[in-house]
Amino acid sequence: MRVVIAEDMAILRAGLVQLLEDEGHEVVAAVHDAERLKAAVAEHSPDVVVSDIRMPPTHTDEGLRAALELRRDAPRLPVLIFSQYVEARYAALLLSSGSAGVGYLLKERVLDTQDFVDALVRVAAGGTALDPEVVAQLVAASPSRSTVGTLTPREREVLGLMAEGRSNVAIARQLVLSERSVEKHVANIFAKLDLSVSETDHRRVLAVLHHLGA
Repeated sequence: MRVVIAEDMAILRAGLVQLLEDEGHEVVAAVHDAERLKAAVAEHSPDVVVSDIRMPPTHTDEGLRAALELRRDAPRLPVLIFSQYVEARYAALLLSSGSAGVGYLLKERVLDTQDFVDALVRVAAGGTALDPEVVAQLVAASPSRSTVGTLTPREREVLGLMAEGRSNVAIARQLVLSERSVEKHVANIFAKLDLSVSETDHRRVLAVLHHLGA
């Protein structure tokens, strides 16, 4: 993959570059602010972008707003937000900005570097990679959370794994269920949330998140 990284912490930025290059990917630009991020994307047309949220000059939400602008101008550009913070309002906008290639991971919850690389590859391929805490805060901020309250505990587990970008096969393995049982849970979730079913994993996840976070 050809990757653009936006991260204001020099040590972490260098670490991400080294990690991805060790895995055989090409980091075409590694920058420390949102304006340079947008310029780097325009110059290099990367396969995927990794961006922090809080960057210069105000250290508030520059990175996430830049990601929204990039997705607005290029809806097919895969973007992975990698941050310490959950910004529910902007996250909902980012997740509803397109049907593919969106991720949002929390730095302190990534315990294995290979998990991060795998998530980035999944996003670059048009899938999703969402931390369960991001999903939980979107649900909490959603006016439709009362509808989510109708889900059973098992359906909530399945929904959380769907939001991480897991397929039915992967969900079945993790929860020690049959694929048929997972299919039934997924069907129940869509029915309770009044969502039409899509056979494409990333689209069904984004549909659910759009419903929860709109």
